[in-house]
Amino acid sequence: MPTKKKAVTTYLTEKEFSAVQASASRAGLSLSRFLALTSQGQPVKSLEHQRERMELRRMKGEMGSIGGLLKQALAQSGDKSHTYPILRTLDNCLRAIQNLIARL
Repeated sequence: MPTKKKAVTTYLTEKEFSAVQASASRAGLSLSRFLALTSQGQPVKSLEHQRERMELRRMKGEMGSIGGLLKQALAQSGDKSHTYPILRTLDNCLRAIQNLIARL
């Protein structure tokens, strides 16, 4: 049964082809799918961005856990003079990480 999809032929230098192939590979897409998306002006996020986003989320989770432990320590000891500045710093770091995730 014949396909209803159309093929597009283009000519690239060896250097151009290598660059396009490398970009498709970084995005985790086939060459055909990568070219179809980019030729339509659709953004293609690389796997590297996805990995960075996951790492930032992991870090955010760990910092949240540390904040929870600090709050627990504060509830038990009652010494607020050292704990509150640390909690504020953690909160600022969590917001910064969230902003980085949103930009990626």
